[in-house]
Amino acid sequence: MNKPLLLSLAAVALLGSNLNAETMYTKFQTMELDMKKLQHEISALKAEQKQLKADALKAQEEAKKAKESDAEDEDEESVNERLTDLEESLTDLNKATNGSHLKFNVDYRFAVENMQYKMADGSKVNNDAFMTNRLWLNMNWAATKHLSFTGQLAYNKAFGARSGANNGAYETFDWIANENAYDDTLRIRSAYFLYKNDTFLTTDIPWTFSIGRRPSTNGHLVNLRDDDHASSPMAHTINVEFDGLSSKFVLENLTGIEGMYVKFCAGRGMSNAQAKLSATPFATNKTTTPNIDLAGLIFVPYDDGQYSLNTQYYYANNLIDATDNNNATLKTVGGLHSLTANIVANGIGDEISDFLDDTIFFVSGAMSITNPNKSGGGMLGCTERKKGYSVWTGVQIPSLISEEGRWGLEYNHGTKFWRSLTYGEDTNIGSKLAARGDAYEAYFTEPIIEDALSIQVRYTYIDYAFSGSNGFFGDTTGTPLSMEQAVANNLGNSVVDTAQDIRFYIRYRY
Repeated sequence: MNKPLLLSLAAVALLGSNLNAETMYTKFQTMELDMKKLQHEISALKAEQKQLKADALKAQEEAKKAKESDAEDEDEESVNERLTDLEESLTDLNKATNGSHLKFNVDYRFAVENMQYKMADGSKVNNDAFMTNRLWLNMNWAATKHLSFTGQLAYNKAFGARSGANNGAYETFDWIANENAYDDTLRIRSAYFLYKNDTFLTTDIPWTFSIGRRPSTNGHLVNLRDDDHASSPMAHTINVEFDGLSSKFVLENLTGIEGMYVKFCAGRGMSNAQAKLSATPFATNKTTTPNIDLAGLIFVPYDDGQYSLNTQYYYANNLIDATDNNNATLKTVGGLHSLTANIVANGIGDEISDFLDDTIFFVSGAMSITNPNKSGGGMLGCTERKKGYSVWTGVQIPSLISEEGRWGLEYNHGTKFWRSLTYGEDTNIGSKLAARGDAYEAYFTEPIIEDALSIQVRYTYIDYAFSGSNGFFGDTTGTPLSMEQAVANNLGNSVVDTAQDIRFYIRYRY
């Protein structure tokens, strides 16, 4: 193993360690020295690379001359062999200086939000200026053309404060560990390897396999307003962090249909295991809730780059609820089927106008079906199965006042028993896509300095018809109550009727 690779691994080990106040300075000082050594080595390698390129050009000229004449001092075959050797050396140097080392990039965002709530009894709650820092450190490493690693470290907290929350059993699972303003700890948001190949068992089917901490937030369609690349899940029905695996099979060559693929996914949302310092470390604990597992598939029957049809199904078992409103102990209440389908137009028409060519429109529909346990109090306040429905539509258009900016408008509606797994949605007043009622959103995103610095202004308004949109799945936090029912049950000051959020952010990415 060469020294640059060893130094890269040392940097990774350092970032993966516990960055506490006592050791942070010395560790970063060590990293700085290592990075300086690495920079010197890379400079030397790049100098050698430059010389090799010059030699390669010279060899090409010699090959050309050898082809035109029968020079006695060097024949064409020997020149071509020399050229091949030089190209192989150049490839090795490219890997050493670019392709085969862990690379970092930074995504930092400052946001300030004005949040207003009106409760079912007419009382009001607000925060006029909630400020947050969010930092993502992205890591990538391509070991070979088939195998790569991707990871992301995340930090998300309110200005001058840690969360201070102590939610008991809620702390044992991490669906939103990096999606809310929690504390000043640097956590793993995603970490997984990806294997890809152009053939599967000798068939002409490109495929991938991946396992690890999944990139399962900021998914398909919600990424438009978040100004991010989409992760694979369809965010209408799932937007949470989880650990699991996926495998994708591209069927376009087999079927002749553009963009067709199927992707299988499975993961674990919470593990049932006793504590390390118990008498039986990590053994199953029969007195607590069992493992929460999820399995599903994404099927895209058509995608030509402009128009696409996308579908998704998953089933999650052993879903939970609080045992009562006064503590954080949990109970298992049942499973949930979820289906969604959407149509996306990335450009409307065929060169009708530049404006329509650069317009994105989508419509998405979703359904949830509960599967209550025979014991456990039922799901969403009912012991029988309940279906919920949601529709979501949006448009994103080029700015009319600047060259690079984007405007967006979105609307979604959910029925009484609608249920999603979207707790990780980047909306601090609660997931708009989980709303049992109506949600409206408008936003404007503008690059300030190329792709490195951007701003966004976003307005979100949610008008709840029923309570429980952001609760769990049982009868304690998931039962849908109208505003009148909430008041009649003395819950008027704890059930939100309407919520709105005006958010401004400035974001640096490099």
